Amino acid sequence: MVSRKLEISVGLFILSGLIAFCVLVFNVANVKVQSGNSTYQLKAEFNNIGGLKVRSPVKVGGVVVGRVSNIALDDRKLVPIVTLTMDKRYDHFAETSSLSILTSGLLGEQFIGLTPGFMDDDIEILQDGDKVDDTRGALILEDLIGQLLYSMSSKDK
Repeated sequence: MVSRKLEISVGLFILSGLIAFCVLVFNVANVKVQSGNSTYQLKAEFNNIGGLKVRSPVKVGGVVVGRVSNIALDDRKLVPIVTLTMDKRYDHFAETSSLSILTSGLLGEQFIGLTPGFMDDDIEILQDGDKVDDTRGALILEDLIGQLLYSMSSKDK
């Protein structure tokens, strides 16, 4: 009888520990379980995404308004297509908005910076499934250093 109660209490203790561990993992990874109608998706084509990853944030002025949900390669153009899952609270960006791949600090993680476009009567609001045309790819540190070295060596000649 005592061993049966002990087994059940140990089992409940381990189960509560696993649940607490899962909650901790979701909080550390900044994963939020949301219903499907609280978000909308946008697509963007970049020439170079650098080290951008799925789950990277989309920020406007430092505020997270969405996340990268998928990265794929276009079969015809052979360029990266990035799918963004945006929070429905932020559904008032004009179609003239632009996306840039930026880096937190000098060697930090990469994220997408969204610059809101200007609003006008002729300008439409981005809707679910729309494509953002104005994009700027990632700056690759190695390419910049190579250009600097090349320009310095050509000045010496």
